[in-house]
Amino acid sequence: MTLEGRAVRLRAVEPADVETMYRWENDPEVWRVSGTLAPFSRHALMKFVEEQQHDIYRTCQLRLIIETPEGTAVGTLDLFEFDPLNRRAGVGILIYDKSRRRCGYASDALGILEGYAREVLGLHQLWCNVGADNEASLRLFRRAGYARTGCKRDWTLTPEGFRDELILQLIMN
Repeated sequence: MTLEGRAVRLRAVEPADVETMYRWENDPEVWRVSGTLAPFSRHALMKFVEEQQHDIYRTCQLRLIIETPEGTAVGTLDLFEFDPLNRRAGVGILIYDKSRRRCGYASDALGILEGYAREVLGLHQLWCNVGADNEASLRLFRRAGYARTGCKRDWTLTPEGFRDELILQLIMN
């Protein structure tokens, strides 16, 4: 199976991605949606990349780099809490550069991932947690067929106060 779509391709994380991931993961603006509270060291990211060389069945997670056909990394796509018994996994997606958002990269990457999850991993379900005020992500997942199935009230503390977090699920037959 090829992990290529109309606008992007998904590929494994490489050691050369550490510097890019270091920049992305240490941006406090990203922390709000990723739940990060402290900076990542290059050493920690190198260990993470090394771990990614193992099978998803061993690590229960998979990070893929989203890149354009020209080879420019524009974001990441994560499968996490991979549960092969119940055939489900969580999904996280980030298009880092704001100028690259709203270009179809995230929806293309999500479509590629859904095919991979269904055909290669045999998953029945993908799910995600999205801040109730994150309209762009909610729009992305709703367009992809994810349904809102729950709400965690006052779940995340932001500078503006507590915000709800929504649970969305995609059941794949």
